[in-house]
Amino acid sequence: MFDARILGTGSFLPERIVPNTELEEKMDTSDEWIQQRTGIRERRYVEEGVGTSDLGLKASQRALRSAGLTANDIDFIIFATLSPDYNFPGCGCLLQDKLGIGNIGALDVRNQCTGFIYSLSIAHQFVRTGTYQHILVVGAEVHSTGLEMHTRGREVAVIFGDGAGAVVVGKSSNDQRKILSSHLHSEGKFAKKLWIEAPSSIQQPRLTKEMLQQGRHYPRMEGRYVFKHAVDRMQQSVREGLEANNLKLSDVKLLILHQANLRISEAVVRALKISPDRVFNNIQIYGNTTAASIPIALDEATRQGKIGSGDLIVLAAFGSGFTWGATVLKW
Repeated sequence: MFDARILGTGSFLPERIVPNTELEEKMDTSDEWIQQRTGIRERRYVEEGVGTSDLGLKASQRALRSAGLTANDIDFIIFATLSPDYNFPGCGCLLQDKLGIGNIGALDVRNQCTGFIYSLSIAHQFVRTGTYQHILVVGAEVHSTGLEMHTRGREVAVIFGDGAGAVVVGKSSNDQRKILSSHLHSEGKFAKKLWIEAPSSIQQPRLTKEMLQQGRHYPRMEGRYVFKHAVDRMQQSVREGLEANNLKLSDVKLLILHQANLRISEAVVRALKISPDRVFNNIQIYGNTTAASIPIALDEATRQGKIGSGDLIVLAAFGSGFTWGATVLKW
């Protein structure tokens, strides 16, 4: 068995900035209302014709440069997203083609907000067993084309943004720099608390005019219910990861939570009794980018000098499914 670590990070955000004031023109909301409930001031939206795999490509190229590698050094791709370019094939295959690399394996992970944590755990195991040498792990989303941009959908529409993050996972040559462990969970009985109902293979036809009129093809969320579970599950995941490695919260240099809602992150911080300056947040300017939020934050924290060699980092996420989990790593 080998140790594995993150060799490089990268992220990419569309140029178009959408402030809360722009959403005020489309629905009954306000900048004050959005910031008070979510902490979000603005988010990024793609231009027409830009897909999730396009964002993933840009983030991947930056991660490869960070790792000092080329696309030809990659021998497996794991792509986490809830907003693929198409229902099928997956974004992993599209990214393999856009990178111009050989016939390597490509896997899509559909665990929504927890997708990057699940993907990183898979990459960790593949490298540990020597199956692959360098794995590209991508989290990318284009939400803006699938949101209900009027008052009926505002609870969800104001939260989400577009973006991508990526990391390269490979063998560690230093015992002090490695992924320590991942801890994954799910609870499917709450699936309908945060979901998109249509189109669905259990219905025939999968999508009807009536479904479209009712907005059943847009994401729906029971906000208060999701909020409570997100706070409970993420802080539990952090504690679980630290306990598994005989570590304490005081050992953690930086905690990077899925950027779901700034108020959720603040509640997790209070529950853990950890100093806010040891927690990285960027949801204020990007919104919730789902599977992309943690790799984007990880890349920004790295470039801002908030993480140094040997630092203990904990990543934690919660999302639709319900699914949740955490990864502990030494930088």
